[in-house]
Amino acid sequence: MTIERAARLIAFYLPQYYPIPENDAWWGKGFTEWTNVARARPLFPGHYQPHVPADLGFYDLRVPETRQAQADMARSHGIEGFAYWHYWFGNARRLLDRPFSEVLKSGEPDFPFCLAWANESWTGIWYGARDRVLIEQTYPGPRDEEEHFYAVLDAFCDPRYITVDGKPLFVVFAPRELPEPRRFTDHWRELALRAGLKGVYFVGFPQFGWREWEPNANGFDAAILINMHAAFSAIYQRIPSRLDPLFYRIKHQSYSQWRRERSNRPFVIPYSTLVEAADKELASTFVQYPCVIPNWDNTPRSGKNGLVFHESTPQLFASHLETALLQVCDRDPQHRIVFVKSWNEWAEGNYLEPDQRFGLQYLQVVRGAVVK
Repeated sequence: MTIERAARLIAFYLPQYYPIPENDAWWGKGFTEWTNVARARPLFPGHYQPHVPADLGFYDLRVPETRQAQADMARSHGIEGFAYWHYWFGNARRLLDRPFSEVLKSGEPDFPFCLAWANESWTGIWYGARDRVLIEQTYPGPRDEEEHFYAVLDAFCDPRYITVDGKPLFVVFAPRELPEPRRFTDHWRELALRAGLKGVYFVGFPQFGWREWEPNANGFDAAILINMHAAFSAIYQRIPSRLDPLFYRIKHQSYSQWRRERSNRPFVIPYSTLVEAADKELASTFVQYPCVIPNWDNTPRSGKNGLVFHESTPQLFASHLETALLQVCDRDPQHRIVFVKSWNEWAEGNYLEPDQRFGLQYLQVVRGAVVK
């Protein structure tokens, strides 16, 4: 069945729901994303934890039926496809590639996808130990780039692969980290043309400070706007700035940092602030795609060092999504793209999949807004 959509919603997809030897060694036998999700506890009054999955349960991504159920659920609620997080650390070092490899080899589920290169070092973020480097992201140079390209070429050639202007869509999570971004993108485009493709459509995910990162100057076709920075700015503006010089002099930190440490609780921002502070207009000098965040609470990973967008609801998310859809509604259908972060980042408290509290309500919001 073909579903007509008002926009192309692409949801980021985390594959860390099966054990791998590296995680066994670092965090204990059998560690998966569910390990931290299951042991989460409330850290302040009214804190919604733990988040317990509903319809799909505590699944294992080695099970084909699970991957099929996810795809069926996403399709029926208006999601065009998944952007699978892809881990390539340099020198052909890969992790967590089994679920996508099986999707690619088996041809199932028959559901669109693209790849999003999570090009950052793995640290001890799962336990709030960000300074502990487990695997370093490296950029060995052109030979490694070529090996990387040919490692994903079968995916690019798959009829399910999501394209823009006939080119496979490839997201780079940290484009600023690329030592020579334009040389890298030119190299891959040349390899793509040699392989019979029309090129590669590169989209950068520059996180904070996107206004200072211009995609075209760095060889990218477009950038993703994520509005977390806007919520931070709105909160910081409420903090008495006259106290900051004093605290920097005495404590070597800002007043907001001191207040959070004193409270022994995570950094809490009302989700409504995110919705209200979200940029209403996209960049005018380059192509930009909005990214909506249904919810966020990474305290299962980072405890009191985490960040909580508190009291997200399907109704508030509907407003957030409506703004994003309005931003792209006048574009041609190919470029009417909205990214969703995320489909299943459960330990980040960032997901569309149904939980015990809201069930399918977030997905019903998507379907109501997107499916014509």
